[in-house]
Amino acid sequence: MICASFIWEPGTYDDEFHRLNDLIQKVADYSAGYIGVDGWVSKDGKRKCANYFWKDMESLQMFAQHPTHLEAKREYARWYNGYQIIISEVTRTYGDGQLGDLGMNGRKS
Repeated sequence: MICASFIWEPGTYDDEFHRLNDLIQKVADYSAGYIGVDGWVSKDGKRKCANYFWKDMESLQMFAQHPTHLEAKREYARWYNGYQIIISEVTRTYGDGQLGDLGMNGRKS
């Protein structure tokens, strides 16, 4: 499993941001290999993170090349004060089951 962590500092969102953001999530939701998303906000509220989980690197790369995603990437400076992406391989997940699947749709490695 692959995790793409998108960490950003929000700027000013407009209607175009919301339109593209909704479309991008729909693209992910219907993409082969997409597992789910989980996120966090820093204590001071200045930074946010969305962890997107994918079956494999090929699935993530297909999503990254989708025209809607590429359009949003070209315009990111309009809506974010900065961002960083961390790609990592998840080698194991476990827990007591009390928190649910945390966006990974019950898929465990």
